[in-house]
Amino acid sequence: MGRVTAICEYVQDGYTFRTTKQNWIRLARYDAPLEGEPNYTEAERLLSSLILNKEIVYEQVGISHGRVVAEVWQAGRNINDLMIQSGY
Repeated sequence: MGRVTAICEYVQDGYTFRTTKQNWIRLARYDAPLEGEPNYTEAERLLSSLILNKEIVYEQVGISHGRVVAEVWQAGRNINDLMIQSGY
């Protein structure tokens, strides 16, 4: 499939977002806190600050619950790795 360039238009939580192409993406290798769990808001805010309204590049590695599971980059930074390193 290769890498796809898109703009993130909506961040749902700490690991799920939608692009302007209406693709739902879930970060691979990362499991963010669910709503109501500790650090949920912090993880969502961090992901938003990294990708919301910005151009991203993603590469699909799977499918989960109708969402593309992907490695995601913004400005050359691997967003998956940054979220994992955040500790959320």
